[in-house]
Amino acid sequence: MGSSFGTLFRVTTFGESHGRAVGAVVDGCPAGLELKTEDIQAQLDRRRPGQSSLVSGRRESDRVAVLSGVENGLTLGTPIALVVENRDQRPADYAGLRQVPRPSHADFTYQVKYGIRAASGGGRAGARETVGRVAAGAVAEQLLKEYFAATVVAWVSAVGSVQAGEIDRKTVSRQQVDRSPVRCPDTRAAEKMAALIGRVKQERDSVGGVITCVCRNVPAGLGEPVFGKLEAYLARAMLSIPASKGFEIGSGFAGAKMTGSAHNDPFVMKGKRLGTVTNFSGGIQGGISNGETIFFRVAFKPPATIGKAQETVDFQGNPVVLEPGGRHDPCVVPRAVPVVEAMAALVLADAALVHAGRAGSKA
Repeated sequence: MGSSFGTLFRVTTFGESHGRAVGAVVDGCPAGLELKTEDIQAQLDRRRPGQSSLVSGRRESDRVAVLSGVENGLTLGTPIALVVENRDQRPADYAGLRQVPRPSHADFTYQVKYGIRAASGGGRAGARETVGRVAAGAVAEQLLKEYFAATVVAWVSAVGSVQAGEIDRKTVSRQQVDRSPVRCPDTRAAEKMAALIGRVKQERDSVGGVITCVCRNVPAGLGEPVFGKLEAYLARAMLSIPASKGFEIGSGFAGAKMTGSAHNDPFVMKGKRLGTVTNFSGGIQGGISNGETIFFRVAFKPPATIGKAQETVDFQGNPVVLEPGGRHDPCVVPRAVPVVEAMAALVLADAALVHAGRAGSKA
């Protein structure tokens, strides 16, 4: 049901924020794909808490164990089980919150839906669930690399009102992104973003931001017409990430202010293939990839867990003052970068297998 994603390249994540472990099962990955534990660990290291003073202080090494589906560095075509143990869970931090639905959290909605909920942290709704997504996404990236030499790179393009300058979508790399703990390749903007995050942290508050993602070397033809549009699946994937609140692809909302003559992407020969002069479409036309770089943006709200006391009510409607507790990110976007990359890779890997099935070949 809601914990599974994908059609042929199918991923199911499991685990709660303060349970014994979190992880994912990847089903449908083709056999013979080169996959090393280090490929998965590299992305998990970028997502884990405790990396800097700008993120959650929870101390987790997030070491992944591959339980099945891989042997001698090659996938077997069978389900790949990936698990990461939770080492620094603190259920006691949440003992006083069992009768209080925290503002803008999923406590109330989970309680209404299931009649029960995880007593500690966000349970399945917390950011810890994304460990499984990132691990599975690293597998999907290996498939994209093998099939198309495709790459997925995301970066922080805004924190609050601080905007990054223009980033070269053709050349930006993860190495450039990771030079700053904020994960913004614009050095000057990154310094301002870090200062803003540091300030709201001191004020025991939080701030939102925007992540931009580019997917390069994606071939034309991925995606299905009408209800299976590639950008629709990307939107679904991105809006499933905790704290995400907005998605736009290509020109996005800015395109609504343009005329058709300015917005249209004229075709031209690029070597031996047709391509477009401009790319306001964001690499997708009619719901199907056109061979140009796919790029999109995801907006994230300020984290709901803050260090300030808040007036609210308990489940019985009695007024209470919610005292701060637990550990949290003052801004989620620095650690959400590999999560966005993972979800993009999962969408594209699944679309590639669906297209291969239609074409009767690998790609």
